[in-house]
Amino acid sequence: MSILKTFDNIFDPKTVAIVGASEEKGTVGFGLASNLIKGSKKRNIYFVNPFDKEIFGEQAYDKVTDIKGKIDLVVIAVPAKIVLQIVKDCISKKVGGVIIVSSGFGELGEDGKKKENEIVKLLRTAKIPLIGPNCLGVLNSRVDFNASFAPISPLKGNIAFLSQSGALLNSLMDTMNAQGLGFSKLVSYGNEADLDLSDFLLYLKDDKDTKVICLYIEGIKDGHKFMEIAKEVTLKKPILVIKSGRSSAGQKAAATHTGSIAGDYQVYETAFKQSGVVLVETLEDLFDSAKALVMQPRCTNGIGIVTNGGGAGVLTVDYCDIEGVVLPEINEEDIKKIDKRGVLNSIPVKRNPLDLIGDALPDRYCAGINAFLAQEKIQGLIVIETTQIMTEPLENAKIIIEMKKKYPKKPIVCCFLGGDLVVEATKLLEKNDIPNYSELRRAVRAIKNLIKNEHE
Repeated sequence: MSILKTFDNIFDPKTVAIVGASEEKGTVGFGLASNLIKGSKKRNIYFVNPFDKEIFGEQAYDKVTDIKGKIDLVVIAVPAKIVLQIVKDCISKKVGGVIIVSSGFGELGEDGKKKENEIVKLLRTAKIPLIGPNCLGVLNSRVDFNASFAPISPLKGNIAFLSQSGALLNSLMDTMNAQGLGFSKLVSYGNEADLDLSDFLLYLKDDKDTKVICLYIEGIKDGHKFMEIAKEVTLKKPILVIKSGRSSAGQKAAATHTGSIAGDYQVYETAFKQSGVVLVETLEDLFDSAKALVMQPRCTNGIGIVTNGGGAGVLTVDYCDIEGVVLPEINEEDIKKIDKRGVLNSIPVKRNPLDLIGDALPDRYCAGINAFLAQEKIQGLIVIETTQIMTEPLENAKIIIEMKKKYPKKPIVCCFLGGDLVVEATKLLEKNDIPNYSELRRAVRAIKNLIKNEHE
């Protein structure tokens, strides 16, 4: 079975059975059932629970084999001790795919690993793909498919997120929803007993709904396979990763969470670099960079800074130096060639960073941004606004949007510093796919990850 066909049954099944479905609030079975019902107009949902005759007004079946017709996907959420029998029923039914949400397998040690291996052996012999066990499930926002017990559903977007942690996936989904950013597909893959991280990467490489892939990793089981596939994927779309287990204590915690061997962090750093994968340090960095990559084009190293606050500009220069962001030298003559109307004549120092000084009105922002983006050596731009009494945030935002239309191949990242006074302006920027960050270093790190690396 091809990888694409395998994942069709997982991400867009026409028939789904939930083993362990329940109407009891607060249970995993309730979460799975209620989430799947929301998209039920597009697929047939079957509930399996021998202790109930009806669930949510629909017939409940004793076994998967009691259901008539083809089943594309079975989601199992029952105690670990009876999962093996459910899997045997799935094999008899010749289902298209299986997700085991249940925990109590490889993450618990050797006994759990034996149970896990027995299940995998049976499913592989039957050529039925498995996600999990010990996972949250999968979501495909594009077709309103939520085969998870997540408390919310994501907004539609172009970011895919693959995570060894289901709980982390839940929290980040909520965070992204609050920012108005959406996901294409989300996968909590747990113990990776069968389908692993690399399999999902290979599928997402050609997924038309995904522009950026984000990963939360505790450990990688097959490093060689990952590197080969990641090299292939990053030629087409960026991969961002946050890796836990940097410390020895973190490595031990990972082993008890999903049974992963976290390994030496420096080895992972080297492998990611060689594969073209971008390693970030914090969750904030992960989604700041994903936002920039979804909204803006990639570029080569050579960034300009335009600001109306000298101190903010100096801090940004420091952060660029720390992050390895190159600031090409721009001199007064370079700027005068573009600023033919002399709008920038009142600025005492014309260089990179370009300090428009505190009384800058929108016309000066327009001239400064244009003068920099017109330079061949400037590949992208950070625009900073500090709030002065004469500053016009909304008009400045409109100018930035127009400049982006004029120079579509050069990324612009903004940092409008402030609170209530800049809210309307920043909303307008992001509505027009120009990312804004509330802190200078966040803006620098975001544009850093727009810069193509040697692998690309």
